[in-house]
Amino acid sequence: MRTRITLLVALALTLLLAGCTGGGSDADDGRITLRFQSLAWQDESVRANKELVREWNATHPDVRVEYVQGSWDSVHDQLLTSFEGGEAPDVIHDASDDLADFAYGGYLADLTDLLPERLKSDIPRRSWETTTFGDGVYGVPFLQEPRVLIANTELLKKAGVRIPTPEHPWSWPEFRQVTEQLSGDGRYGVAWPLKEPVSATLNLSLSAGGQLFHRGTDGKVTVRFEEADQVVPRTIHDQANTDHSASSSTLGSGGSDTLPGFFAGKYAMVPLGFSYRQQIVQQAPEGFDWQVLPAPAGAGGLTQGVSPQTLSIAEDSPHKRAAAEFIDFLLRPANMVRLALGDWMLPTGTQALKDPALHTDEHGWATGTALAAHLRPAPAQSVRGYPEWKDKVATPALQEYYSGAIGLDELRTRLEEDGNLVLARYQR
Repeated sequence: MRTRITLLVALALTLLLAGCTGGGSDADDGRITLRFQSLAWQDESVRANKELVREWNATHPDVRVEYVQGSWDSVHDQLLTSFEGGEAPDVIHDASDDLADFAYGGYLADLTDLLPERLKSDIPRRSWETTTFGDGVYGVPFLQEPRVLIANTELLKKAGVRIPTPEHPWSWPEFRQVTEQLSGDGRYGVAWPLKEPVSATLNLSLSAGGQLFHRGTDGKVTVRFEEADQVVPRTIHDQANTDHSASSSTLGSGGSDTLPGFFAGKYAMVPLGFSYRQQIVQQAPEGFDWQVLPAPAGAGGLTQGVSPQTLSIAEDSPHKRAAAEFIDFLLRPANMVRLALGDWMLPTGTQALKDPALHTDEHGWATGTALAAHLRPAPAQSVRGYPEWKDKVATPALQEYYSGAIGLDELRTRLEEDGNLVLARYQR
């Protein structure tokens, strides 16, 4: 009995130690195992990621990659728990606007000296800025998507409105006029799905010259809701509350929630992320004619903010060099194109962006690719405390403003005064 108890205790300790071991592991034969947590969720994207993992494993017998499925819905909390518990995957799929606290918290490896020159030079500096915090680079930005207008072609033709192009986009005032022309008989010119209003508002506001977050010489950030920052929210508010050219019922909806009404002709246009095209292709009724239009332009032209999808390496990973080599493999130009097509997004790499598959008129690929050069880091990219500011201050304030419950002055007060109190706690 004593021998049996001893064996059971030993077994329990072995299992406990195994459960506390994070990152990659080494097999008895010396082979390295890397854990790659992917957030791919669309069938095409999951398939592309898994195929690339299989191709790596077939050609790299000494470094095996284990595919781990994650979820966008819970990634931040899940990663924080895994970091603190020593269970973080070696290679981490995330978005650049989620990296700041992880980078400053010491959870992510600085990739500056780990990545090959090929990859560094292929991705533009403006994209690298989204993953640069302080003096380090903590992620590789590889997929991005502009916000575009998905439009009902038949309704635009009937109204006789000018069709915008990346070379000649609508201005924000013209866009407001067009949505009025497209409205009537129970139809709205536009449906804004603003369940998560902050990123859409801030990113589109760059086109009007908005900045919102201002960093002083002391490095501290303050919020100033100036005239340029007000162009986009004022347009949305007036469409919904003054012109009634925007459906007020969709302001609390997600993008997918607006598609049934769009297909039924209730909304002539819906501003969506570029990747929503896949859902439209899959769900649109037979014969439904739609097209992709650029978002409106302002003082900043077609510029808009993005938070690219990223690949990072855990600071606790014992195999950072091997993990960097796997990332380099995933993001070779041809592979980056496969990932972009699978996610219906745009690659950040300049070589991948030249691929003919991304320049076809079908499903608006050419329009989206034409916008790639205008994408810039999202305004809140490097702001510490942004998640709390977004959740506790900006989201409720914008939701109330768009619904007509508060005015512009109250919105400014809450974004600036309440917002700066939140940010100050992170900048002491």
